[in-house]
Amino acid sequence: MKELSLHILDITQNSIRAQAKLVNLVIVESLANNELTIIIEDNGCGIPADMLHNITDPFVTTRTTRKVGLGLSLFKAAAEACGGYFEISSTPGVGTKVVGNFMRDHIDRAPLGNMADTILTMVMSFGETDLNYEHNYNNQLFVFNTREIKETLEVDSLNEPEILNWIREFVSDGLREIQEIMEEALWQSP
Repeated sequence: MKELSLHILDITQNSIRAQAKLVNLVIVESLANNELTIIIEDNGCGIPADMLHNITDPFVTTRTTRKVGLGLSLFKAAAEACGGYFEISSTPGVGTKVVGNFMRDHIDRAPLGNMADTILTMVMSFGETDLNYEHNYNNQLFVFNTREIKETLEVDSLNEPEILNWIREFVSDGLREIQEIMEEALWQSP
């Protein structure tokens, strides 16, 4: 995949198919550690232990529409090709956690991609499932939480054009702000 955000979309769709009511997406970018870590955790139905040990095999899938599932195997390959690692843990009835770690400046690392559009797509496709997104860029934190927004707006769904436009702007501005704060700090340091 050309962008890591496409992996994120694919894996979070697994969470929706697993009937998760909450998906936590955490992205940690550290220049000091030269790392980019993506953590996707849900409270869905989980993966049975007998299936978990070979879940990154492309011919292991729970889908009935096709016999190949490339999402997790491609994400694992992308992380490992960039000097990082891939981990997955799951407990049936509790949920699943997927971690992909990348060497941030590795020449083969795909760009993260447009996270504002990615979050917007997730919100539109999640239905009643909530999303908590935290992006830590060199210890500058941006948080987006659909439960809080629904409570504030007193709505059950965020799939209204005005709300979706606001979400895109809010995420885009928030991510730009945490990056600018860090860039300013770098320019001001002796």
